[in-house]
Formats: sequence, structure tokens, C-alpha cells
Amino acid sequence: MTLRLADLSACFDGVIPSIIATAAADGTPNVSYLSHVVRVDDDHVALSNQFFAKTAANIRANPLVTLILVDCFTGEEYLLDVRFVRSLDSGPLFEGIARHLAASSAQIGMANVMKLKSADMFRVEAIGMIPSPLVPTRSETGKPIIGLTALAAAVRSIERQEDMGAVIEQLLQNVRRLLDCRHAQILAPDTTGGSLITIGSLGYDNSGIGSEVASNEGLIGLAVSSGKIAKVSDMSRFRRFGDAIKATDGGDEDRSRNITRPSFDGARSQIAIPLLTNNEVVAVLLTESERPAAFGADEEAALEMLAASAARAMRGAESLAASARQEPAPDHAVATPCATDSDVIRVVHHRFDDSVFVDDAYVVKGIAGAILRQMLEWHRDQRRIDFSNRELRLALAARMPDFKDNLETRLLLLRRRLDEKETPLRLAKTGRGQLRLLVPDLASVEMRHD
Repeated sequence: MTLRLADLSACFDGVIPSIIATAAADGTPNVSYLSHVVRVDDDHVALSNQFFAKTAANIRANPLVTLILVDCFTGEEYLLDVRFVRSLDSGPLFEGIARHLAASSAQIGMANVMKLKSADMFRVEAIGMIPSPLVPTRSETGKPIIGLTALAAAVRSIERQEDMGAVIEQLLQNVRRLLDCRHAQILAPDTTGGSLITIGSLGYDNSGIGSEVASNEGLIGLAVSSGKIAKVSDMSRFRRFGDAIKATDGGDEDRSRNITRPSFDGARSQIAIPLLTNNEVVAVLLTESERPAAFGADEEAALEMLAASAARAMRGAESLAASARQEPAPDHAVATPCATDSDVIRVVHHRFDDSVFVDDAYVVKGIAGAILRQMLEWHRDQRRIDFSNRELRLALAARMPDFKDNLETRLLLLRRRLDEKETPLRLAKTGRGQLRLLVPDLASVEMRHD
């Protein structure tokens, strides 16, 4: 059987390091490991040019090179005879390899250190399998087969949602159903662009709603800065990004105002998918799996389609809420707020970061905190409990000139944090673009600004 590069797809996931063998002009051999081998097309591969000086010199002196690639599922080894063609320092192929390297480097905190200077392209002249005394057995990948019918149904289920929370929930559930991935989270950029905030999660011990990650950190930051997919296929080769942030993560959030990020210690594969509309990142989907090489080409394509449909639906939900006419709120009760042992609900608002504490418990900060502050002030001054997205947007824009139009995302964050903290204050939707602040009967709100 004639082997093709397409038959070696499991060798290009970066799970098992590849080997490069070169020879000097006088025939002296040299062998070293490779960090990245990428299939370009049916006849070419590309290598990240991070060779030791000896390897690089040998390639220039003798362009015929031998590679050993290993199938990460069967352990089968393949011998490739390749010939150097040219070096690349720009273009889609170079950028793709650079992102792959950056994704791996981000896991050890060296994304800004291990930068790709060039990539070398080689023409494949022969492919052979290395004989083994053992009969290889294909290990179970655990990957479900993603059918087009199921994928189309998932896309439709996301795009028909008109509420931001429902869009997020449908995206997460479809990731679970289609890819059998039990851990995923969705993060949205804050107004400054300096961080991303968790607005939805699935499968973690703590939801992490409201937790933050810097927009230049790890796979998430790479997906934001590039607007492209970023992934790591075997995290056992790298220190997980979560390990790097544990020292600065939440702990006592009432003191630090930092919420612990959702973390899956058993993750072997990670992939970050940007949700894009008009080339703008509106959110990032981070999906994790306990399986190595869990996200191949089919999984990437499926996640990209789910993310694209969710991005459109999120923009649609924002537009619908923004354009909704202000109507009288319904008289019927929509929910019952949490009971309180006190007649007074104590709220403290800190001006420097708009953080809000309810009965000494940290709830939220930033835009979401400013929204809660505004509603509580209207409640205090006008005895109101019903509000519209439109008036909130105008009020925030007047106070915060840099405010961007992502109100629905912030309202979702605020609503979920109030529920998660089980505060006596809750937020409920009463219609499209309509909200109600739920305050226990007979309770008064005492608000203080620091």
C-alpha cells in the first residue's frame, strides 16, 4: 500500500515529538527532536525553524533530510525522506505555524519569548513505515462521529435563540452533545479590552461566572489577538495555563474581588475558538478534554461553525433588546427573591472599580457593577423596580463615555452572579429589553458609596 501524508494525520497533532536526521557536507550525521511538523498539502510538510545551529547548517549544506513521525493513537512510526524547498517568514502558512507554536509556548508562560522567526518547507519524496515486532493496535480515541445532520440541527438551535442567556446555554450544551466534551467556558471582552470575563461554563466544580483572564494570556489571549483558533493537543507536555494563574486566582473573593476561574485539572487537550462578527471578537469559547489530540480537523470545523452561529445569535439578541420599545412591565410576579433575615439590605459600591458588595459579599464589578448601582439608585430615589435596556444604556453612556454596546452580556453576568451568591436582590427579565429588580417585601436597601 502506498502511503500518503493524508494517512498520517494523527502524526501532526504534536502529541509525540518528531525526529529530524540531517547530514553535514562530509556525511557526519546529526539527530534532534522537532517541536512542530505541519502537513502543507499532499506533497509538502513544513517545520518550525527552531533548529540547533548544527541542524540548520546541515540542511543548508545537504537539503535531503529524514524525518520520523509517530502516530499518537497506534504508536506506529513513519520514515519520511524530504528535501528542503524554501524558508518562509510571512503568509498564511507561516502565521498558522506561528500560532501553533505560540499556543504551546503560552502554556509555559513564554508566548512572548518563543516567537517563530521562519518556517522551512520540504517536499516529501518518500514515505515508509518502520517495521515493528509488535502488531500495532489503534487505541480508542473516544471521539464521537460528528454527523452533518446533527451539526446543522445544533446550528439552528443556537440561531433561533433571542435571549443572550439562551444562546450561551445552547452553545455549551451543543458542545457537550456533539463533541462529548464535558468542560467548556465562554468569556466576553470587557470594555477596556484588557481582560475577558467568564459569562458561562459547563462541567466545572465552580462555575467561575465573573472570573477574569488577561486578554494577552494563554490560548484565550491568543484566540483574541489573532482572531483564529488556538489549541494544544497534549497538555502533558506543557504546564497548564491554569497552574500559572492559581497563585493570583480568587481564593477569598470578598477580599480580593477576584473570582476563581473554572479549571479542569485532568485536561489533556484545549482549544480556544473566537466568536467573530464583522472581524470583531465578541466572545471566546474554551473547550477542554481529558483525551489527547481530542480536537482534530473535524472537531475544529464543527466548533468553528457552532461559534459562528453563536456570535450571530449574540449580536441578534443584543440588537433585539436594544430596539425593544419601553412598555409597562407586567403586574404579575416573575420570581421570588431570596429571603433575608434582616429588614435592611446593605449595599456598598466602590467608585474606583464599580465593585458592589451586598451584605458584605462581593458580587460584581466593572460595567455589571455600574448597572446594579444605577438600578439601586433609581430604586432608592424613585421607588422603581422595573427598567429597560434602553434607559440603562443611555444612563451608562452618560456616566461612562467609553461604554460599548454589550449591555446584554453584562446583564447576563449580573443576573447569574446575583443568583449564584444567593443575595436577597435578584434580576429577572419581564420581556424583550425589560428587567425587574427583585427586592424582598418589607426590606429596605441601604446603599453606601466608597
